[in-house]
Amino acid sequence: MTIETAAAWADLAAQARARAQAPLPLAARGTLTRLTGLVLEAAGLRAPVGSQCQVRMRDGDGPVLAEVVGFAGDKAYLMPAGDVHGLSSGAQVAPAPAFVQPLRLGAPPPEDDAAAGVLLLPMGEGLLGRVVDSQGQPLDHGGPLAQVSAQPMNRAPLNAMERDPVREPLDTGVRAINALLTVGRGQRLGLFAGSGVGKSVLLGMMARYTQADVIVVGLIGERGREVKEFVEDILGEQDRHRAVVVAAPADAPPLLRMQGAAYATSVAEHFRDRGQHVLLLMDSLTRYAMAQREIALAIGEPPATKGYPPSCFAKLPALVERSGNGLNGVGSITAFYTVLSEGDDQQDPIADAARAILDGHIVLSRALAEGGHYPAIDIEQSASRVMHNVASREHFELARQFRATWSRYQKSSDLIQVGAYMAGSDPQLDEAIRLQPGMRAFLQQSMFEGAELQDSVGAMAQALDGG
Repeated sequence: MTIETAAAWADLAAQARARAQAPLPLAARGTLTRLTGLVLEAAGLRAPVGSQCQVRMRDGDGPVLAEVVGFAGDKAYLMPAGDVHGLSSGAQVAPAPAFVQPLRLGAPPPEDDAAAGVLLLPMGEGLLGRVVDSQGQPLDHGGPLAQVSAQPMNRAPLNAMERDPVREPLDTGVRAINALLTVGRGQRLGLFAGSGVGKSVLLGMMARYTQADVIVVGLIGERGREVKEFVEDILGEQDRHRAVVVAAPADAPPLLRMQGAAYATSVAEHFRDRGQHVLLLMDSLTRYAMAQREIALAIGEPPATKGYPPSCFAKLPALVERSGNGLNGVGSITAFYTVLSEGDDQQDPIADAARAILDGHIVLSRALAEGGHYPAIDIEQSASRVMHNVASREHFELARQFRATWSRYQKSSDLIQVGAYMAGSDPQLDEAIRLQPGMRAFLQQSMFEGAELQDSVGAMAQALDGG
């Protein structure tokens, strides 16, 4: 045995001895006293809000995982993360055991920061190319995760003065966005639309063509069939190796839907902190808010606006502000969040709140989608708040001219279609009518066609010249 090996064995023995001699904290246990709808009520449990607990019958099967979401006096309210079938009054409720990292020969001693009830989920390079659920369990039948370590999801917010401003343009591969709604690296944008107008397809185009080191996709509260379609049909083999997909479909409990969004954001933060440029795609932010609404209403929080309690509007910025540029210019998270506008109402409370906290909004029009115009981006209602910081003056002026010409035609389209407009009455409108076919062709793009940033600007100039 070499000196190095003997030293490694001695260090491993010291770690094991220290762990064995460490005092064991006494965990307060409670009793399940009530189950109403989605909420479990436990008496005698002393656990902070956000901690993980296990609910177990004495003669039942495996425990049910639940999270403390509130309390009143000596009673704690918990939201289950699984099926509660088989639970009854008197079940034992206890904080989930702390994660204990196994000792390995030659490995550094584990950090002693894991307390009972703290949620730890896998993070690391082993997540690339995998599809996992909200609890980090693989869904792709690719075997157990490797090259990962369990880390807490909750992170301290970054100091706003230590973030780099958005100054560098990002090529998304979508011609209309590159030219008219130029995105900056580290920006947070929303895709606003009703159901069935192409939000998921547009997300897939950006996942395929955007220049990023890592792609993190959070499928939150959407149809379960979209998970496999997104992985196989949109990402494909060429991009799957750099992507992590976190899926919490619509049939998952509200706690897991919220946890899935937080987990996807934590994974993106993990890679950003290592200096990588991350593209975070979350579908959708509205389903995340709806999950919080279910939890808040279940524990008795009063509704405020269209059934949404105040906590929903507090959770949105807490989630969104975690993305963006990293500390001192190290790494970035460029995020796109889909926002479902119920009934295509842009004044929906969640849509209105999201528009205020995001760095831009891309509105998809049902009228354009019904006319076969894809991507159905309404450039009149859409805006990128950082375009003036990342685009050249010539590019910005071309985009302004394009918007003005397009808007002039749209405002007079009814007169034009019924033949009430006489050519020559308005020279600027005559010019807009002449350029309309080329502009419309410029705004349309196949989902299997990518467009680079410089090529998009050149195509916009050509459309304005009538070419």
